[in-house]
Amino acid sequence: MLAISAGAGPTIRFAVHVQPRATRSEVVGCHGDALRVRLQAPPVDGAANEALVELLADTLEVPRRAIALVAGHTARRKVVEVPEDARARLMALATG
Repeated sequence: MLAISAGAGPTIRFAVHVQPRATRSEVVGCHGDALRVRLQAPPVDGAANEALVELLADTLEVPRRAIALVAGHTARRKVVEVPEDARARLMALATG
């Protein structure tokens, strides 16, 4: 199950497990307590991080500037911060 915690201000934080260089970019479900995401982008020069922010913005229907990568810039496991109003869409993604 996806673990969600309070962020700074009206935001929430959650962990993401990223699989770079996948066939297509998509949210797959959960991986332990993290959201599992496959990305086409390679993990080079921040390309996968940019692709992650773009995918989450499109999927959660929030602006790209509202999504912040808080931790894990060079790791597969990342911590992402999004607006509180995206919680329902996030939970729907996590449950399939």
